[in-house]
Amino acid sequence: MTRSAFCRLLANRSSQITLLRNWRLALLVAVIGLMAAPSFAQSAEDADLMVDRTRAQAIVGNLRKITADNGVEELESVSLGGIEQWISVRGRNRENPILLFIHGGPAVPEMPASWFYQAAWEDYFTVVQWDQRGAGKTMASSDPETLAQDLSVEQFVSDAEELVAYLRQAYGKEKIFVLGHSWGSIIGLKLALRRPDWLHAYIGMGQAIDFQENERLGTEFALLAAEKAGNQEALAELQSILPYPEPDKPLVVEKILVQRKWLTHFGGMAWNRSDFSFQQDAAMLSPDYSAQDIAASAYAGITAMTVLPELVSLSFLDVTKVDCPVFIFAGEHDFATSSELAHRWFAALRAPKKQLVSFAGVSHELQFEAPGKLLFHLVADVRPLAVTTGDGEPEQ
Repeated sequence: MTRSAFCRLLANRSSQITLLRNWRLALLVAVIGLMAAPSFAQSAEDADLMVDRTRAQAIVGNLRKITADNGVEELESVSLGGIEQWISVRGRNRENPILLFIHGGPAVPEMPASWFYQAAWEDYFTVVQWDQRGAGKTMASSDPETLAQDLSVEQFVSDAEELVAYLRQAYGKEKIFVLGHSWGSIIGLKLALRRPDWLHAYIGMGQAIDFQENERLGTEFALLAAEKAGNQEALAELQSILPYPEPDKPLVVEKILVQRKWLTHFGGMAWNRSDFSFQQDAAMLSPDYSAQDIAASAYAGITAMTVLPELVSLSFLDVTKVDCPVFIFAGEHDFATSSELAHRWFAALRAPKKQLVSFAGVSHELQFEAPGKLLFHLVADVRPLAVTTGDGEPEQ
């Protein structure tokens, strides 16, 4: 589908709903991060509720409006890697340190649902959400066919490097914080290895360490959970993909989809939840996202499928030293990006400062599952590293 044809579809309300349904299918191929299962417009009654979306967006937008005299509230595109990419910059005091959130997926933007947890962060940080190439608002403003030619891990890391350089210059900061979540933790850790002098610290949340071992541990978890639950359907489907993964062999997409289906069902993505409707429904209320931005996620599969072959061989097991402070935030029940594996890796890591925080009773989506605890550790443990250098005022 060309971009012009795509835009024509958006003019028709029923087509918008169809594309929203397609978003669910496209996101199923997100490998390291989310296994989304939104419930957009499942019935005529649900479709009728769509007419109230504009009013709901206005309410959320008014509620989160930055009114502080020295605040910042910007939604803009910046040129990164030769294309325009969208960022949101929000905070109640420009003097606060910058925290760049690098979202998961691939191609699952954090920006539209971040209003749920981010407001409190904005008291302590200037928070930057970035829609990467092939995701969200950046996808909506790009030509899908052209974009697919530049989807390599190296290109994403290069884009992130350019973005950090832009933020340092635009906001007069020598260093910033980078938080990489899930797929974003691959980009973030590679950035920390490349530009440690630009970072107060790197925060890995749902840190990806080694694809092959991660998939093995996730499959083991899903099988044990299926046996415990006596779920014969899950057992049959999971046993049908074994052995999974198969080292030194191409990844079969159907196998990873089966594994993610049941890993999600048994809480390995969000503890005691079987899908991601809570997050996807929150995204629908975003004042930053138009219907076109949401519908652009129907193309998320292009991004994920293009990056997937590189991810199969991904491993940070040989990384034993990072030259900036490192924090790892790990959910106790995270089997999307194995916390067990992150603990093992972290134990051998050398860094100027390092700290691992384990979040009990939660899985992969810390920002939604334990927003208060996450904020506490960002403010109590992470932020002081900037304040001691003069970047931001001490808390009273």
